[in-house]
Amino acid sequence: MGPSENPGLWTFLESLRLGEILAGTVGQRVACEFLQFDTWNLEARLSLRALQPDPFQDFADRTEVGRRLEDQVTKLLPFGAFVRVADGIEGLVHLRELACTPVGSPKDAVEVGDEICVVATEIDRVRRRVALSRRQAPAAG
Repeated sequence: MGPSENPGLWTFLESLRLGEILAGTVGQRVACEFLQFDTWNLEARLSLRALQPDPFQDFADRTEVGRRLEDQVTKLLPFGAFVRVADGIEGLVHLRELACTPVGSPKDAVEVGDEICVVATEIDRVRRRVALSRRQAPAAG
């Protein structure tokens, strides 16, 4: 399909600008953000997620460095453990921050599923990373 086959559609597509908000019906009525038009594949790239609040930025807005958090260990890797700090957001407890005394492996300090207390030591909005420390967390009590 080219511009000569449907000039009205092409005029509309060419008028779209990056970040423009659109609403329409695709099985159901939706609002989305226009990302780009792929002239090779004749596809408009749209984003539903772009109009939703960003859970990471929401977490960063309401969580201060130094705040104590308590949640579940979700994954162990050779360099540390990941802990869920909010729905869909995990932070890393580096190996050196897992215990007061040095451990050789995260398995020496925690297991997947353990509920642990940690402190947020860094929240990097650009790289979307949360650094945590179990060593700095005050004992639950």
